Amino acid sequence: MKRIATAIPDVVMIEPRVFGDERGFFYESWNKRSLAELGIDAEFVQDNHSRSQRNVLRGLHYQVERPQGKLVRVTAGEVYDIAVDLRRSSPSFGQWVGFTLSAENRRMAWIPPGFAHGFCVISDWAEFLYKTTDYWSPAHERTLLWNDPQLAIQWPLPGEPILAAKDLAGTPFAAAETYA
Repeated sequence: MKRIATAIPDVVMIEPRVFGDERGFFYESWNKRSLAELGIDAEFVQDNHSRSQRNVLRGLHYQVERPQGKLVRVTAGEVYDIAVDLRRSSPSFGQWVGFTLSAENRRMAWIPPGFAHGFCVISDWAEFLYKTTDYWSPAHERTLLWNDPQLAIQWPLPGEPILAAKDLAGTPFAAAETYA
């Protein structure tokens, strides 16, 4: 696996070593030892899988008191993935980083605890898989407003996204619960 830096040093893209031939391909999508060698020493407790159509935007989600680290990847289609730093003690507090994840590029991303996370689908459909370091806790789940002008996230959408009610009603960054 290869570590690829992003504009926020704690958010890491990961490029797996892919072995391909006339039959297809093979790669390790998760290997605890390999990730630890890249500086990601996480204990995962839950796997999640979603399928969404073009222009669906999911996020920006995070959990207070029970923050989740996420190892994310796409197995079908393509998404634009976003992480927003909500750690007040961080030099990148309030900043965001975005990148494309797709079945074709096979890249993964490590979103550490303390970040809000979301993505929008930029292909006809996408299947999104992610491992989390803590269980989903509805009582602690929060949603950061996807289009907050203070964050000025540049979502690659041709118009208005398709949103769940909770994402439409997200909290602006200035009023959001954050981490120490």
